[in-house]
Amino acid sequence: MRILHTSDWHLGRSFHRVPMLDAQAVFLDHLVRTARDREADVVVVSGDIYDRAVPPLPAVQLFDDVLHRLAAAGVPTIMISGNHDSARRLGVGAGLIAGAGIHLRTDPGACATPVVLPDAHGDVAFYGLPYLEPALVRDTLGATRTGHEAVLAAAMDQVRADLAARPDTTRSVVLAHAFVAGGEPSDSERDITVGGVAAVPAGVFDGVDYVALGHLHGCQTVTERIRYSGSPLPYSFSEHTHRKTMWLTDIGAGGEITAERVDCPVPRPLARLRGRLSTLLDDPALERHQESWVEATLTDPTRPDEPMARLLERYPHTLSLVLEPERSAGDPLASYAQRLKGRDDQQITEDFVAHVRGGDGPSEPERAVLRGVLDDVRVHDGVNEVAR
Repeated sequence: MRILHTSDWHLGRSFHRVPMLDAQAVFLDHLVRTARDREADVVVVSGDIYDRAVPPLPAVQLFDDVLHRLAAAGVPTIMISGNHDSARRLGVGAGLIAGAGIHLRTDPGACATPVVLPDAHGDVAFYGLPYLEPALVRDTLGATRTGHEAVLAAAMDQVRADLAARPDTTRSVVLAHAFVAGGEPSDSERDITVGGVAAVPAGVFDGVDYVALGHLHGCQTVTERIRYSGSPLPYSFSEHTHRKTMWLTDIGAGGEITAERVDCPVPRPLARLRGRLSTLLDDPALERHQESWVEATLTDPTRPDEPMARLLERYPHTLSLVLEPERSAGDPLASYAQRLKGRDDQQITEDFVAHVRGGDGPSEPERAVLRGVLDDVRVHDGVNEVAR
């Protein structure tokens, strides 16, 4: 069976205030054409269809259009909700449109109810695990603890139990939206850390033939059977090295996997330029970036006059200007930035406690309190986003 695996469309999202809806429409044209021309048996979309819980109307219209086109092409499509989506809104009408071959999986309580599609070698069971917010789904899934690993493990236990009751020849695919250990994140994914731990071990998914992941925006292979498609378009300059693709994955009669990357159309390349303004304006080696979307980091010791206007003369698609003046190692501002670089919310709050106590950091019970407060804020923000 041939699977076209994609995720993280983020319909309605902009890139540094540049609307991406036209580029998203071009990608969806490419998706439908690829599904048809490469004879995909099914399209799977592993979450973050929309960029926010209440998407703008043009994004909804774009989604509606691609569903009609996939249904008209006779290509079954399976989708799950991601952490950016409102599961309830995305799942409206799921029972009705399933008759057209469009299967929306947004209910955590239905993780073990697969979409079963036949091919020449038997059945393939597709299990859709929507984004599982631990505090909201723990009881539904019967998880013994709160945390991403615990709720995903509980969902996968249900999947394996259902699969065990099926014929031995049944092959299996799981769609999931999660941060799996071994994956490489970027700056454009929303933090889903709970309990101080964001990543779950790949072993959670043992026992299935293919895991089609969403959430991380870079296309990558965690194991031969566990893959991220990545987002089809860039949504932050941290993705400047990404090759934007989908996976075209074949599952053989015995569950063997072969996978091919299919390139996605991207409107412009990304470039991250760093140096003094005079260098960025005069260096002939940088001429190749004149048509790129540019993030320029200026290292001039003092702010140059009208830096953005001058950059735009050479790089008309400059979108981001960052000022990072060159500083000596002993400069207090440099050391403060270095202390914060790469640190998560938990580490920063613990450092603050140590700072105000003259170096005496929080005890383990105090760390647990800080962790609980940060988790509550994230869950509260997620609930408010869904409500909006």
